[in-house]
Amino acid sequence: MKTFLWLAGGLGFGLAAYLILTAPEYSTGSDTVEGAARDTARWGSKQRVKGAGTDLAGKVKEGIGNFTGDDQLAGEGQGDQVAGKLKDAAGKVAQAAGQTLHDLDI
Repeated sequence: MKTFLWLAGGLGFGLAAYLILTAPEYSTGSDTVEGAARDTARWGSKQRVKGAGTDLAGKVKEGIGNFTGDDQLAGEGQGDQVAGKLKDAAGKVAQAAGQTLHDLDI
């Protein structure tokens, strides 16, 4: 039984070492830090544009809901505005991360 445990432990350690020591691509799919920075900043820009669009659509929905007296539509508009602001915030963070990666690339 001890042999099996040692064998399983050795295989697990070997697999972990292989995964750590092989150079995988960055999570953005880029092979370089500069490429990762560019892709991250690009994704952040897209999220900010989507967030602005969602926020604007939410404001329109809320306005129509208030005008027609439809509280459900107005509530959906407020929810869309929150979602838009969250996307914009995520985009800002991604852009800052991309800029940081770019600045730290040596």
